Amino acid sequence: MCLSQYLGELLVDTTALSTQKDDRYKYHRVLLKLSGEALMGQGDYGIDSAMLEHLAQEIKSIYDDGIQIGIVVGGGNIFRGMAGAASGMDRAQADYMGMLATVMNALALQDAFEKAGMTTRVMSAIEMHEVAETYIRRRAIRHLEKGRVVIFAAGTGNPYFTTDTAAALRACEIDADCLMKATKVDGIYDKDPMKHQDAVRFDEISYRDVLAKNLKVMDATATALSQDNDMPIIVFNIDDEHVFKKALLGEMVGTTVVGEETL
Repeated sequence: MCLSQYLGELLVDTTALSTQKDDRYKYHRVLLKLSGEALMGQGDYGIDSAMLEHLAQEIKSIYDDGIQIGIVVGGGNIFRGMAGAASGMDRAQADYMGMLATVMNALALQDAFEKAGMTTRVMSAIEMHEVAETYIRRRAIRHLEKGRVVIFAAGTGNPYFTTDTAAALRACEIDADCLMKATKVDGIYDKDPMKHQDAVRFDEISYRDVLAKNLKVMDATATALSQDNDMPIIVFNIDDEHVFKKALLGEMVGTTVVGEETL
């Protein structure tokens, strides 16, 4: 192939953006927050291959419809910074170890997604060129526009910030339509449903009420950041079948956190 042909094909590739939108969907660019614990499946530690396959198939169903997908993954299945600090380790050092755990999870997700037929990029807030791209906002948006799943690893790259905050930050940076948080419960309750049988689930709730009631859906920094930037948060059970697609289609799934003016 001559140089002019190569450059011509390269130009076509870099301009072939994913611009078509499926009108069935309410949201077209989303940021999904996955906890590290979600990757454990039924185990007590590490990464469950069956859960990876389940996640890949669920996300593939919306990927095939042209939804632009960013993902922030936690690292609690391998190492949690707060737990390390509680055991006497320096908090900043423990948080950096937690960030490295998220990179391991991101690489595992990338492998599962690509086996399912999804083009995927891992972008890390901490430079590690051999295994991931360095996070650059405009490059991340470009990947999304070209139909690639982007997995954001290493949190914000700073200690003392959770991956919940990283998810809210990345959602705002890439101009996502919503922030989705996959959990082990089917939404936000007025108290812990695992401990209280009379716990009441909210279909919709405001950012202000989440903060005022100290509801542990996301940490306060993530909630406040979402509030300041009018970023809707959808909280749902990761084990529900086709839950990603249902939420993006606008069906009533889990709990939606929005501003008071939209309730």
